[in-house]
Amino acid sequence: MPLPYQGRKPLYAPRGAVATSQPLAAAAGLAVLRRGGNAVDAAIATAVALTVVQPGSNDIGGDLFALVWDGKELHGLNASGCAPAAFTPDLVRERGTGAVASDALGGAQAGAAEVVPDRGWLPVTVPGAPAGWRDLHERFGALPFADLFTDAVGYAEHGYPVSPTVAAGWDRAVRLLHAGLEGPEFAEWSRVFAPGGRAPRAGERWRNPDAARTLRLIADTGAEAFYRGEIAAAIGDFAAATGGLLTADDLAEHASLWVRPISTGYRGYDVWEIPPNGQGIAALLALNVLEGYDLAGTPLEQRLHWQIEAMKLGFADAHAYVADPDVAPAPVEALLDKAYAARRRALVGESAAVPPAGDPLRGGTVYLCTADADGMMVSLIQSNYMGFGSHVVVPGTGFTLQNRGAGFVLEAGHPNVAAPGKRPFHTIIPGFLTRGGEAVGPFGVMGGHMQPQGHVQVVLSTVDDGLDPQQALDRPRWYWHAGTEVRVEPGMVADDEGRAAVEGLRRRGHRVTVTEPGSLGYGFGQAIWRLPDGAGYVAGSEPRADGSAMGY
Repeated sequence: MPLPYQGRKPLYAPRGAVATSQPLAAAAGLAVLRRGGNAVDAAIATAVALTVVQPGSNDIGGDLFALVWDGKELHGLNASGCAPAAFTPDLVRERGTGAVASDALGGAQAGAAEVVPDRGWLPVTVPGAPAGWRDLHERFGALPFADLFTDAVGYAEHGYPVSPTVAAGWDRAVRLLHAGLEGPEFAEWSRVFAPGGRAPRAGERWRNPDAARTLRLIADTGAEAFYRGEIAAAIGDFAAATGGLLTADDLAEHASLWVRPISTGYRGYDVWEIPPNGQGIAALLALNVLEGYDLAGTPLEQRLHWQIEAMKLGFADAHAYVADPDVAPAPVEALLDKAYAARRRALVGESAAVPPAGDPLRGGTVYLCTADADGMMVSLIQSNYMGFGSHVVVPGTGFTLQNRGAGFVLEAGHPNVAAPGKRPFHTIIPGFLTRGGEAVGPFGVMGGHMQPQGHVQVVLSTVDDGLDPQQALDRPRWYWHAGTEVRVEPGMVADDEGRAAVEGLRRRGHRVTVTEPGSLGYGFGQAIWRLPDGAGYVAGSEPRADGSAMGY
């Protein structure tokens, strides 16, 4: 299959590397590594910078998940927030439910009669990212916490030229998402993010001095100002004045969760994900099904059909079982059992299908990865969801609050039903690859419902096809949305084999359309693999975005 993005070569670096979707943020992480910081310090600096230089995809008011390889073992951090104490299905219905308005949800709520609206105060949950930065630093950081905010504060205070892909997404958000939103809760977003009534253009300098002040408060207080101080009070007061549910008490009760990562074996490798409430288990379920097929020795049409059908099976179970683990724990061990995968594999036929969830107990986002000279590696993802999240900005703070509450369902009895103080189904997932107990490296593909699909495609390209990180990210992608609807990039049909494969998928009942990456999105990915014999790292960065892999 041809690679449509052949301008980039993989980065090789002897000591350390950073890869993310915006070059200024990658440079911020690299600067920390060169100052003597470790991979966690670099990840935090990169993540904080991304809130300023890629604000439509993430922000200070979003959530965060991370996997940290400390040189010997893998640790997981779930820094997602809970719904406000006043948040109930009845209240959502009373104020008015919405329709699924974004590809970010994909099949998660497909067919739902009523869903949580995705703009305004109703979907706002407690932001977990600032606490996540602090908690990662407290456990693993080397440099002073405040030092990791230097570049981000500088870009917010003095401005920076907006990069092309960010500018294009920003423009779509202003024209298509924010247009028509009325109410006092939306006024500050327009002032901060659409000055003069439009988005900044590529190369145009944009400043956000309010965000600079917010970041200084977080840096100087170890995030206390955000959860129990000045920022928390401002959020609570503005919510009370404009119809929001979030209170200062909700913020004060927030805590991150250190979790044990989950994994499955795939052809001699171990693929790792954050456990529910994240959707990473969908990727592991699909890989378990695919392990039973000889992908390397099979024509492209058949391989694509198996991949799409396996992914549907993974999503069916994820959407049925993934919820807040403290409220409705998913049967992770049973779901990842290889015997269960064999039963699910038996459901894959020769035609496109829409599978139900199984019974294992019988028998949208920014991503970054870092690595340092001592072998520490980080896989981190953070998001405010669906293009600037809720579009609610508290005056004077400079950041958008996330809309993760849109990930809840309203169906009584469902594990992921909306409830007070509960974490919703989460789309953002960092990935990690090991082999024989040793780190291969961090990887991830951001983009809502695309993320587990991107994880599967990167793993297959790496393990089955032996591609380096840049080649794996360059490869044309497919995207299953819902039902039998499948989208493929133009690169998929750039040669006779690809065109024949897509026509074959259509004969099998897949409704395949060819779409440009910028129109509907195929995710933005990054990856860093450790080179053998301690030679350093090889890294790749998403060709569909503005970012880069940097090293030294």
